[in-house]
Amino acid sequence: MADQYRVEHDSMGEMRVPVDALWGAQTQRSHENFPIGGQTMPAEIIAAFAQLKKAAARANAELGRMDGASADMIAAAADEALAGKLDGNFPLVVWQTGSGTQSNMNMNEVLANRGNQIAAERGVELPRPLHPNDSVNMSQSSNDTFPTAMHIAAATALSDRLLPAIEQLAATFERLEEENAGIVKSGRTHLQDAVPISFSQEIFGWRGLLEASAEEIRASLPGLYRLALGGTAVGTGLNAPAGFDTAVAAQIASQTGLPFVTDPNKFRALSGKDAVVFAHGAVKALAANMMKIANDVRWLASGPRLGLGEITIPANEPGSSIMPGKVNPTQCEAVTMVAVQVMGNDATIGFAASQGNFELNVFMPVIAYNFLQSVGLLADAIASFDERCASGITANREKMHDNLHGSLMLVTALNPYIGYENAAKVAKKAYAEGTSLKEACVELGFLTAERFDEVFHPEQMV
Repeated sequence: MADQYRVEHDSMGEMRVPVDALWGAQTQRSHENFPIGGQTMPAEIIAAFAQLKKAAARANAELGRMDGASADMIAAAADEALAGKLDGNFPLVVWQTGSGTQSNMNMNEVLANRGNQIAAERGVELPRPLHPNDSVNMSQSSNDTFPTAMHIAAATALSDRLLPAIEQLAATFERLEEENAGIVKSGRTHLQDAVPISFSQEIFGWRGLLEASAEEIRASLPGLYRLALGGTAVGTGLNAPAGFDTAVAAQIASQTGLPFVTDPNKFRALSGKDAVVFAHGAVKALAANMMKIANDVRWLASGPRLGLGEITIPANEPGSSIMPGKVNPTQCEAVTMVAVQVMGNDATIGFAASQGNFELNVFMPVIAYNFLQSVGLLADAIASFDERCASGITANREKMHDNLHGSLMLVTALNPYIGYENAAKVAKKAYAEGTSLKEACVELGFLTAERFDEVFHPEQMV
């Protein structure tokens, strides 16, 4: 058993670490001290940490604090982390210290150990071996690196995953608008019959919800682009050289292709999480819109004989273990479950963000976990809904026509000719007697049959 471990040390003493692990003593302590939940730090946070450590090394070298060879080895190790070559070396769970200190040290230890290995492999002579704190963590604190990683991860996830998914579904709806041009159906308000609407207009409404959500998400990005890095422990920038904050932000922007800048108020950046709250509010708004769209689709597809039945959606799998032939709107159901999860996550993020006591918020891992879960779930659910449901929506034209012409709310077209109160009498008489609007209107003496035909054109009411 002794051969399976090596001995590492930190400021508290020695720790046994698995012999093939790149992490060190502080990671091992956290791994043993927090056997909670099993949810490891999101991969997006690990990648963001690798980006910021690479950028910090480059900035330190640029400012003359670190030699170029050491910066190169840290950057090389960070590139391996970004490429997934170091997966398995980041075992820490979300439920750890609220500043994310151990995850910061996990990355520091892994990059220091791997950087030293790379130097040996390449025959690079370093002035001294890379050290987790003195080298990889130079000019930094866990208190400014974790909020920086959180902003990098959040902005990247929104830009690279969620916005493209929204745009693809919006494009599908735009195609469906064109394919269904000219189809008129009954509108519905309060789940009751309303005046006519074209099917294209209804789909256009869905597309508008997506485009508005995308606009709101983009509006939240500037807050996420502001980085805490350079504030170090409490926002004062202790132990960071002058200009480090702007230099490292510029490096991160160059590496990611996103316009990250240094936050001009590091004290706010360490203790406040309002930018993440604001961004997740836009994500929650998208979840609300997707709930509406998914519910509309499954209502319109309800049946196939005893529901609205105005559209058909793809049949992807059997819907019942007891009822043969039953098919359910499962993609819609998945979207709605994701939506309620996102709404729950929003409550967690809001509560956690309110706990920025004095100079630091210590709820950051749970904020990051919930934010990234929301973005990932919504991106996946929207993409799946697009591919397996929305793309295959077809209009049941005959059913739409029958529902339209059976609607009593078409009587609204008569308001300009017989008045609101007389039109209400027509609708009530037709409903009570099971007759048509035309028959009721003629029997009440409000219009002749010929005049009714002249003014009553449901397809022109849209």
